[in-house]
Amino acid sequence: MTTFEDAVRRVRAGSLSSGAAADGLVAALTDDELLWLLDGDLPVRAAVRLPALIKAGPVVAGAIPRLGIPGIRFSDGPRGVVMGRSTAFPVTMERAATWDPALEERVGLAMGAEARALGANYSGAVCVNLLRHPAWGRAQECYGEDPVLTGRMGAALTRGLRRNVMACVKHFALNSIENARFRVDVEVDAHPLHEVYLPHFKAVVDAGAESVMSAYNAVNGAHADQNAVLLTDILRDEWGFTGFVTSDWVWGTHDAVTSLEAGLDVEMPLRMHRARHLRVGPATRPLVLRSARRILATTVGHYAARDPDEPAVDASAHRSLAHEVAVRGAVLLRNEPVDGTPLLPLRGPIRRLAVLGRLATAPNLGDRGSSMVDPPTTSSPLAGLRAALPAAEVSHVDSAAAAASADAAVVVVGMGPADEGERITNDDPASFAFLGFPFTLRPVQRLAARLARRATRFGPGGDRTSLTLHGADEALIAAVAAANPRTVVVVIGGSAILMESWRSRVPAILLAWYPGMAGGAAIADILTGAAEPGGRLPFAVPTDADHLPFFDRDAKTIRYDAWWGQRKLDRDGRRAAYPFGFGLGYTTFEIALREVSDVAGVRVTNTGGRAGSTVVQLYAFDADAERPVPQLIGFQRVALDPGAVTDVEVALDLTPTRRRDPATRTWSRRPGRWRVVAAAHHPDSFAGAVDLTSSSDRGGTGDGR
Repeated sequence: MTTFEDAVRRVRAGSLSSGAAADGLVAALTDDELLWLLDGDLPVRAAVRLPALIKAGPVVAGAIPRLGIPGIRFSDGPRGVVMGRSTAFPVTMERAATWDPALEERVGLAMGAEARALGANYSGAVCVNLLRHPAWGRAQECYGEDPVLTGRMGAALTRGLRRNVMACVKHFALNSIENARFRVDVEVDAHPLHEVYLPHFKAVVDAGAESVMSAYNAVNGAHADQNAVLLTDILRDEWGFTGFVTSDWVWGTHDAVTSLEAGLDVEMPLRMHRARHLRVGPATRPLVLRSARRILATTVGHYAARDPDEPAVDASAHRSLAHEVAVRGAVLLRNEPVDGTPLLPLRGPIRRLAVLGRLATAPNLGDRGSSMVDPPTTSSPLAGLRAALPAAEVSHVDSAAAAASADAAVVVVGMGPADEGERITNDDPASFAFLGFPFTLRPVQRLAARLARRATRFGPGGDRTSLTLHGADEALIAAVAAANPRTVVVVIGGSAILMESWRSRVPAILLAWYPGMAGGAAIADILTGAAEPGGRLPFAVPTDADHLPFFDRDAKTIRYDAWWGQRKLDRDGRRAAYPFGFGLGYTTFEIALREVSDVAGVRVTNTGGRAGSTVVQLYAFDADAERPVPQLIGFQRVALDPGAVTDVEVALDLTPTRRRDPATRTWSRRPGRWRVVAAAHHPDSFAGAVDLTSSSDRGGTGDGR
């Protein structure tokens, strides 16, 4: 038994605290071993092999075999384990659209089991940056625009992961521009910082996240890895976080000592700044020991608390789970009658189905950045429809004329890795200087930058240049809709897509996102009625890009305020094309708010003729405001048989109704006459609202839960 294993055994038995165990391990380390804990184990030149290394197995930081210390054994990512051939779940944004924390916790459990089985003990899957603008290239990796929804879903994923691996929440903080992420400085005042952009991070920390990853960008003039306000004043002193902080990779650490002083514990994933410039001396020893204790206490505590047995990974069950999520997260945006009956689900004998669009035969897994997963199998929309309709002629055709005589037409359009995603390459040629000579020479740097853009196995990624579909996709929709009145448009993408030029021309629109390895089968089940679309939008879709906040993909500085998404539309008196929380199903519901105390009591009735589900959504608003801005404070998914009635209690998070005093760091109710309304989506009416009484407003931590 190694020294580390003995420490874990004693902590698990309750005879030793994880802190005391860490002290014992630290005392046994040499100065060189202490420093080894504080960065990745890979040499700098391994940077060129990182794409292959990420795929091959966990990337390790701080392993010390002499004492059996395993180190941080890192694996991404937000839609599944990036190592080997793993389950590709729907992207995070689609999982947000399920509005189902219990389902997300199951996804986290599956991801953690697969990661642990492949040798990892640490997952970077929990991405909770807020969607400020839908052009953000990595929007698909987040949970949408709302702090409460994001916090609850991120906390659920964290709980699932932690049974097998340490959970890392990222990117702390205000990381929501992709092209400029290495250089942009986000300016933000205290109120929006704490009340808009951080509550969901705190919710995940409160759920037990063992680690936080700092962002590339700067916040109020200091890079996130050197930002003591974020990493120490807020994260540790105000929130009480006791885990460890890692940097974002390669370009996420800017100085060996300054970052350590600010609260960054581990430089990932290479031996760069700290290996070259950090030594244990009188001034640095307390800082080194502090970080070492954080890393070891957290790691020992995790090993002592995680599920004791190695997980038995059931690939079939995980594939079924991916299918379940893809169905529950797909959002039916439009379902108009054709010949007196809603087009979906497709009815009557379907003898011939025409399928069109360049994405109909694609797996549509999403971004090809650090979150890329290689599943053992995939399902395209065309393959899914052929399997679901074995007696029909399901043809992939390339013209509207060929679709005219079909019983129905399905047009699959949208985005892909060339349109949106993580931008892996750093456009600053000087960024290659970390590789040492000859990459310190400007001509070599420029050549390396060009070669990196061409040779990377990752997609080009980056922020979107347009919020509409490609012109060819819109032209195809118009032509097919004119040729066949029974046209369904299936939209692939990771965020809001403006549909104003064509949405009224077609009877049915399904937002299928990047639906994972079972996505094609899920789409087919929804269209044929074998399953009901369960998704609700985790953001608002505007009618015009001008209704969104300012966005500059090449910004050097940008200011974030408290107005974005549905809140900005409400403040400005703009009506959304599809409001936050919107989504149709195959049955109908009535939702009635009965009372509000510590929880909200709501009666839900399935008024339709088919079993189905809805999401009860609770919104608080200031009734005295000239133009009220309702804000989500609670939600719960409810499934009912036709005609069934149930009463549910919905937990409330009143953080959106509260404000933080920067001087005292205390929270109190915002001025106004606050009322609560229950609805199936962001409310367009306040009928049935009840007062938010002082007895229901006992919280004050702004904890996002």
